[in-house]
Amino acid sequence: MIKSVFIRPIFKEDWKEITSIYKQGMETGIATFETELPSWKKWKKSHLIDISIAAQLNNKVIGFATLSPTSKRKAYKGVAEVSIYVDSEYSNRGVGKKLMEELIALSEMHGFWTLQSAIFPENKASIYLHEKFGFRKIGFREKIGQCNGRWFDNILMERRSKNVNWE
Repeated sequence: MIKSVFIRPIFKEDWKEITSIYKQGMETGIATFETELPSWKKWKKSHLIDISIAAQLNNKVIGFATLSPTSKRKAYKGVAEVSIYVDSEYSNRGVGKKLMEELIALSEMHGFWTLQSAIFPENKASIYLHEKFGFRKIGFREKIGQCNGRWFDNILMERRSKNVNWE
């Protein structure tokens, strides 16, 4: 566990380090269906920048987490999709845990009641991290996307806020 990791908002100046980490995830083949790195402008449009955070160690970004809206419809304004990526050099050292902890707290401060993720079944570390924070498996999508000529499944996971009265 790295104790001196600082969690803070993402800034445009972090983009080079963030895309480097995202590229590592792309290269695993089990983190995203994306095959090209987005520009800062494109990424900012599809993510909730107010709830986008970086894990920093000694002035270096070593991970990031963000939310994306699942729909533009008003009824779903409190539902978002989670993305968490950690530099491979720092994996299994508590960085993902710190990011998830802060992301959940920020999401609840901003009125989100449901967080969801679509995770490749092969991505055991991500499934474990989500389960550790109360996400539960709610579904399975078979051959939902194709990447590099191969079909992939996704496990759907969801976490409901404990701050909402569901009655």
